Amino acid sequence: MEQVRADGFDEFAAARWSALLHVARLLTGGDRQRAEDLVQEALVKLWFVWPKVAEQAPEAYVRTVLVRLAARSARRRWWGERPVEQLPDRADPGDMSSAVAERSRLEAALALLSPKQRAAVVLRYYEDLPESQVAQALGCPVGTARSHASRGVARLRQILSDAVRPVG
Repeated sequence: MEQVRADGFDEFAAARWSALLHVARLLTGGDRQRAEDLVQEALVKLWFVWPKVAEQAPEAYVRTVLVRLAARSARRRWWGERPVEQLPDRADPGDMSSAVAERSRLEAALALLSPKQRAAVVLRYYEDLPESQVAQALGCPVGTARSHASRGVARLRQILSDAVRPVG
């Protein structure tokens, strides 16, 4: 039974790990540790239904699970302490490339969106999914998914334009 369940699962998980992690990171607003936890939890859920889902759409299934887990985790009020071995050094202003800075700025802006808007924007524009698949992943009608994406993009534009206005 275990061999039947494992056929193809390991390959799928290994092949899609980095893409799933990146989607989860965007869904969590840039929190890598939470994103890793979400991907691991989503893959555990996929493992249990692998024989049913393997031939159909494992990517869509795990994406839906990721969106739901991210929404549920966003409702938690406290995540606890995050201990580190060493305090990070302050970064020199010149050691960051503009691409990394822009990506960080976008992740921070995504973190300010509601979980459903964030999921809709990430799935629609980063994953480049059609509106019907975004709606399916969110578990809502297509019009609602379209509305979440539209409002999310509008809010992102507002957040990002506010961040570049000169102060005085």
